[in-house]
Amino acid sequence: MATVERLQKLIAQAGLASRRQAEQWLKDGRVRVNGRSVTLGDKADPSVDRIEVDGKALPRAEQKLYLLLNKPLGYVTTLKDPQGRPTIRRFLKGIPQRVYPVGRLDVNSEGLLLLTNDGALTQHLLHPRHQVSKTYRVKVNGRISPQACRQLEQGVELEDGVTAPAVVRNVHHSPRNSWFDLEIREGRNRQVRRMCRGVGFEVSALKRIRIGSLELGTLAKGQCRSLTSKEIQDLKSLFRHQ
Repeated sequence: MATVERLQKLIAQAGLASRRQAEQWLKDGRVRVNGRSVTLGDKADPSVDRIEVDGKALPRAEQKLYLLLNKPLGYVTTLKDPQGRPTIRRFLKGIPQRVYPVGRLDVNSEGLLLLTNDGALTQHLLHPRHQVSKTYRVKVNGRISPQACRQLEQGVELEDGVTAPAVVRNVHHSPRNSWFDLEIREGRNRQVRRMCRGVGFEVSALKRIRIGSLELGTLAKGQCRSLTSKEIQDLKSLFRHQ
């Protein structure tokens, strides 16, 4: 399928210049497509058109990959670990481009991990001002009380400050344990475990099940899949008007 884009965007994506600088190059007549002169506002499809700047072919932009991994317990969220622990690289065999995790799950946590080589999307998702929601399925020892749930939602005093408001859903119990879903919009280190400890409960199991609109679903542990076009657009739409 053709991917027709404005030339200044293609030049910027190739890393030759900023979009504004590329616009000036177009105005100056330094850009040609298939041997013909082009102007600001013209478009091209880099998969079929030959785009030249000052007579040199435009480098191909790296294909963007967006992957969802169901990280199992016991693996660190990195591609290489100096301590020799098992890493998520094991689950990325056959992936043609190098991708990087967006955020982390600690070695004792499992679930949804997003990986991509789209640096702009990564920065948006991780930037505190965007407050992208993340939902975790939490198991704690003991019977969690309504008061403790309200405290989680209102904010918990931690050593690095009070946490932002959160949402607790789907609480249920057994004689020895409690389960619930916790939605937060911060990214502090080991935040969910620290929040639960702050209201008197130790986490015994933790799984991330959602980032924004992206859901883990029924993907098996250790399995990796590409995001759909709709999932990618839904993630990008979080920042389109910001």
